[in-house]
Amino acid sequence: MTVEMREGYEGTGPGAITPDGCAVELYGRLPVGGEPDIVAAAVPAGAHILELGSGVGRMTHPLLERGFAVTAVDESADMLSRVRGARTICSPIEDLDLGGEKFDVVMLASFLVHAGDEEVRRGMLRTCARYVAKGGCVLIQREGEDYHTDVPRERADPRGFTVRIVSSEPMGNGANSVHVEYDFQDARWTQTFLARPLTEEQFESALKESGLEVDAYLTPDRTWVRAVSVA
Repeated sequence: MTVEMREGYEGTGPGAITPDGCAVELYGRLPVGGEPDIVAAAVPAGAHILELGSGVGRMTHPLLERGFAVTAVDESADMLSRVRGARTICSPIEDLDLGGEKFDVVMLASFLVHAGDEEVRRGMLRTCARYVAKGGCVLIQREGEDYHTDVPRERADPRGFTVRIVSSEPMGNGANSVHVEYDFQDARWTQTFLARPLTEEQFESALKESGLEVDAYLTPDRTWVRAVSVA
């Protein structure tokens, strides 16, 4: 099956590639970090989480193990086919239509708030605001302040693979084209995608535009944020 790539996005390597250049097999291999613990510490036990951009379930599965109910949303059916134990919905985040459903927690991780297309970002944040229940919260993962300036850089994971941020090149409209390489002993993947750097002020302004505001920065590097509705 041919996948129509989003403009400015590309992926190479074995297996299916999603519209934003992610490789399904690659994400099936990548381990989860400390993110599920950050989420668990920030929201009520047993909360129903709407996970936007779930991919193969790297965070979905640990959250289910911690007792949360999860509705996993992704635009790639190939990604969602690897999710187990959660309700899955195949849809672009910005076009999600769940009627009047509301969730205790809406989660937008994986730096998706930095989408290169501002209209896509606005759509994603409107989705967050639309589906969070009264008294609930939105969890957002944002880039570190040196994400686009500390390049090239690489991280050798002790589990036997290397992630390399090769370049982040300005595209002239406020977005950067980022090129990443993933090297395993038996395979190699690359991804090129568009990301829009946001200062803290710009990030908070984007939230406000969608009817949200920061409740707390959850980590010392301020990359994980809990937001609430101002409506």
